Amino acid sequence: MQQKKRHSIEDLIGIMRTLRDPDGGCPWDLEQTFETIAPYTIEEAYEVAEAVRDGDMPGLKDELGDLLFQVIFHARMAEESGAFNFEDVVQAISLKMIRRHPHVFGDARIADAEAQTEAWEDYKAQERAREHGGMNVGALDGVPLALPALLRAIKLQKRAARVGFDWPEVTPALDKVREEFEELNEALASGGEAKVREEFGDLMFAMTNIARHLGFDAEETLRDANVKFERRFRAVEQAAKGAGKKPEDMSLTQLDSLWEQVKAEEKR
Repeated sequence: MQQKKRHSIEDLIGIMRTLRDPDGGCPWDLEQTFETIAPYTIEEAYEVAEAVRDGDMPGLKDELGDLLFQVIFHARMAEESGAFNFEDVVQAISLKMIRRHPHVFGDARIADAEAQTEAWEDYKAQERAREHGGMNVGALDGVPLALPALLRAIKLQKRAARVGFDWPEVTPALDKVREEFEELNEALASGGEAKVREEFGDLMFAMTNIARHLGFDAEETLRDANVKFERRFRAVEQAAKGAGKKPEDMSLTQLDSLWEQVKAEEKR
């Protein structure tokens, strides 16, 4: 393809078509399927989120391009199978956005962002019902199994809350965590691995519910905790090195002492 100063979306679609061309295309691209590409799609979405968190605008530009290319890759494979093409994807999302924003593209009135969120969920519920031939569908229908577990837990809880299955405040949710923690302790005492695993999952689900009630992003809070642990453990390693030792040569008591020193220094 001839070099241009500014490429268009049509150019990018053409690049993908060339890469998938059996006559002279890229062997790797030709071997890919929806299943093999899906993990890359998820990875690119996370890299977009990371660029946003870092406030990295040049990085965000690149990562959005990578994510867009994933969409075009999937659309190209679908076109090859006769299912749909990229233009169909654009048409579908355009119609959906217009349909779900009647207060912008129609005569409906929405008071604020919170009301729009409620209306959005109502539109989605109506769409799910239409997809099932107008039949009533369950509150939890349509929550993708492929979502990361924390995100799916939040979505399941929000769906249940919409039909009234929710505590009105965070205190009962905290009590539920205490209950699940005790059940985990009991399972550990009984020595049954399957039960321990089950109760641990219940505890995590209950903790996620607290994050929802507090208005926190559970995934983001865990990510922050990971960053904090990494920062502190690297400081422990440096402290050990300063003492002429390696962490693996120190006792847990010694390492814990360094850990507490690092925490104390952070608070100064």
